[in-house]
Amino acid sequence: MAEPLKNSFGADVPRTIARMIAAVFPRFDEPAFVRSVLDGYDALELMPRGRKIAQELRRFMPDDYEKAVEILLASLDRKPERTVAQGMGGFLFLPHVFFVADYGLDHFEASMRAQYVLTPRFTAEFSIRRYLERHQAATLARLAEWTTDPSEDVRRLVSEGTRPRLPWASRLRAFQADPRPVLALLERLKDDPSLYVRRSVANSLNDIGKDHPALLVETSKRWMRDATEERRWIIRHALRSAVKRGDSGALGLLGFGEAPRVSLERVRITPRRPAIGSAVTLTFDIAGRAVRAQRLLVDLRVHYVKAHGATGPKVFKLKAVDLAPRGVVPFSKRLSLAQLTTRTHYPGRHAVEVLINGQAYPLGTFELTDR
Repeated sequence: MAEPLKNSFGADVPRTIARMIAAVFPRFDEPAFVRSVLDGYDALELMPRGRKIAQELRRFMPDDYEKAVEILLASLDRKPERTVAQGMGGFLFLPHVFFVADYGLDHFEASMRAQYVLTPRFTAEFSIRRYLERHQAATLARLAEWTTDPSEDVRRLVSEGTRPRLPWASRLRAFQADPRPVLALLERLKDDPSLYVRRSVANSLNDIGKDHPALLVETSKRWMRDATEERRWIIRHALRSAVKRGDSGALGLLGFGEAPRVSLERVRITPRRPAIGSAVTLTFDIAGRAVRAQRLLVDLRVHYVKAHGATGPKVFKLKAVDLAPRGVVPFSKRLSLAQLTTRTHYPGRHAVEVLINGQAYPLGTFELTDR
């Protein structure tokens, strides 16, 4: 099982931050700050650790927020120890982002400058959301200006920070209800030269589609007109969740809207009773039943047993195929049943389906055992 991420954000992080600040603010009580941070630190997960450091920074820095944030920004030019930089990279500045989010809302200009400066070191996508909630119009106006910034990190902040369903962050309920302000920003970024930015644009549009599936398809259709290959990639990536849901509009837009005329043959699930920690292999053929070629998008859906006996689906991408008239295409998928930080396996019967152009074809079941 993978090591918890918090273990890379250990006691060396507050010590390094303290040294960086003390180098530009000699009155900073470095030993007392570190002791205060480390009191109860081991019990905290990653994000609470970052927030605790921010809380202690507020206690040990000047009461005047704008003076305090200038000290923080000045300390960024101090080079951190190599071991810390190797361990967490930009996450060293997670507490700085929390500091701006939690204590700077009444200081708009100073805080926007701080987030602009922080973003190339560690994204301000978490802190900017607080400003979108408190100062929506002013923050959107500033983000619109940043869509043409020379820094790809700043441009990505525009799309990533406004995502309605950003992972690890609270949802932006206003943009879930009405995503038009987000779409206006994405329009400015849909042909950005940076893949880093375009990937964020796709993820944001995918978020929007979870609450407004018709708007996702409508926007994707519009973006398809005179689209470059780079923009087409954005659209395909943005439609991925809709495709997994079997959304007919999304499938049709990608060329998989036609109902398949196929059957499953030579199905094998081995072993039928795998143990947790092992693996199961699924093999099958898709046989065409049409007299003309068919374009098919093939995925696999596994209904995993949860802790209390209910099941939840997980879709695995397989591939797109051009099936010849009366043709046959073999498929094979090995599923690891190892325990992961992102998925815990439980004993019980797991149903498996093949999704072909969004239509479900039962493949069979396997009985997962705990030994």
